[in-house]
Amino acid sequence: MASGEREPFQNTVVEWIDSRMPIFTMLQKEYGVFPAPKNFNYFWNFGAIAMFMLATMIATGIVLAMHYTANTHMAFDSVERIMRDVNGGWLIRYIHMNGASFFFIAVYIHIFRGMYYGSYKKPRELLWILGALIFLLMMATAFMGYVLPWGQMSLWGATVITGFFTAIPYVGESIQTLLLGGFSVENPTLTRFFALHYLLPFVIFAVVFLHIWALHVTGSNNPLGIDTKGPQDTLPFHPYYTVKDTFGLLVFLMIYCVFIFFMPDILGHPDNYTKANPLVTPAHIVPEWYFLPFYAILRAITFNMNLYFIVGLVFLFVLIVEFIWRKKPVYLSASAGWAMLVIGGFLILTGFTGDSCQRIDPKWLDENGGFKGLCGALQSLPGMSAAAAPISAKLGGVLAMFGSVAMLFVLPWLDTHPVRSARYRPLYKLFFLLLVVMFLVLGYVGSQPADASLLGIPLIYLGLAGTGYYFGYFLVLLPLLSRFEKTKPLPESIHQAVLSKQIKVEAKI
Repeated sequence: MASGEREPFQNTVVEWIDSRMPIFTMLQKEYGVFPAPKNFNYFWNFGAIAMFMLATMIATGIVLAMHYTANTHMAFDSVERIMRDVNGGWLIRYIHMNGASFFFIAVYIHIFRGMYYGSYKKPRELLWILGALIFLLMMATAFMGYVLPWGQMSLWGATVITGFFTAIPYVGESIQTLLLGGFSVENPTLTRFFALHYLLPFVIFAVVFLHIWALHVTGSNNPLGIDTKGPQDTLPFHPYYTVKDTFGLLVFLMIYCVFIFFMPDILGHPDNYTKANPLVTPAHIVPEWYFLPFYAILRAITFNMNLYFIVGLVFLFVLIVEFIWRKKPVYLSASAGWAMLVIGGFLILTGFTGDSCQRIDPKWLDENGGFKGLCGALQSLPGMSAAAAPISAKLGGVLAMFGSVAMLFVLPWLDTHPVRSARYRPLYKLFFLLLVVMFLVLGYVGSQPADASLLGIPLIYLGLAGTGYYFGYFLVLLPLLSRFEKTKPLPESIHQAVLSKQIKVEAKI
């Protein structure tokens, strides 16, 4: 097979290899002279940092697997042996354990940076979808890894999370049995999770390869969100961005090492240092911190979705499609849309109130006759009982949790505004920053017990509000902003923007 024209290398060993298999020519092309926009900021470091963390997790995971025993009677003790008897075992485990958290930190920053600067827009849709797939695989891998130490949170976290699959109609029980290898979290579960936890990082590595391949085909986005127009807008990746990435990685590693050596357990849960006991249930079962926002979304759905609620949602979905997603309505007039909005809102309120009445304290109802009469009238409606609800609260929570991740996959088609960067979209920037705040609030809500309150307000309502904003941001706000938002003027080129910024800095000096 012809290798094409290439520049010979001065190093004889490298030249001998490259003349037979042009690996170094490819590396030079893709990571040496590869043109990158000249205005990257430090948020662009986190892609390289995430790659480094993936390599770290794979390397330390292989070493840990050499000493780990995937058996419910010996798993906890094998982890203790790694910590106490294996040379350097404590360090390898703390690197791996905290590495999961720092891997997610890097990926979360990487995702939010891509959302802020519009890196998911044409022509980078496939690049973004591959990144969302990496995130989904990371979540599955991390969940299975959390089970392996076989502490109390490992056992009960696996019991709770796998139990949610039973909410899926018809096939839920079969899926749970397949995952567990039986009817409860036991030895077959642990061995399956260990095998998958070992395998999935290599699948992630393969998808990362595709992710980088797609990046090098379409080219990188940049903080201005405009395309490069010539050599004046770019710099070779090496040495400019290899040095910048190295500096960012060193700062990141310094913080990482502080956690490893000075507070290695602060991101974990103390109950996981107690051996798993199926007869003792922890008072508060929580996943790892990086799952907490999605856990809060899952717990936010505490009501059954009866027929009235579902029909109301269908009405609202039709309105979203007709009046928000489409530039011009096709099937409905404005008056028909207002009528559907009123009817849909009334049905949702009726279904929600009727279901909520079934959980209100009867003594409170006796003391408030008006509410008792309203609840009695609603509950007398056909199909209002919890047993008749097509979507239970459990299934609704599962759908909301998986739907919150699915939003990332369809994001390129929800935000179709021609301007990418939030620097030139003031309304988008405001709503996006509010999304970040709500995501953090959901993380706090997910970390607290289900019956906790803040300033006298039950946190479950805060979680429901955060969940509503999360889905409203993707399904309503982004399509509306795509149609109506007016933006600031864009610079003509990256070179012009960088040069004008440099002139301003020199003028201040």
